[in-house]
Amino acid sequence: MDGEISADELEALLDDGEDVRIVDIRPRAAFERGHIPNSENIPFSDLPQSVDQLEGADRVVTVCPHGQASQQAARLVKSYEGLDEDARVESLASGITGWDGEVAANERDEGPDTESATESPF
Repeated sequence: MDGEISADELEALLDDGEDVRIVDIRPRAAFERGHIPNSENIPFSDLPQSVDQLEGADRVVTVCPHGQASQQAARLVKSYEGLDEDARVESLASGITGWDGEVAANERDEGPDTESATESPF
């Protein structure tokens, strides 16, 4: 694992069009309620069998509810032999609960979050 990344840093990377693979390790139902746009859902329990899907990624950011399980996920991804040794693998420090950027939800066809600022889909 290459450390943690803040929500603001990740949002800036995405705004700049950087190629970042965002792996949300929450259960499917939580992911469908709301997630960072263009992230992919690989629940933590499925990650060991699915880590090969990240082969070829230059930068991976793992996301969980509060930033703790995603650290373990980042370590697992970084240890995968199929990942380029120069690939950067980070955990979202605050977890999804600290994300203030755009939110996508499957039931809204990946559209922007339309909930009020006081309500969180997470």
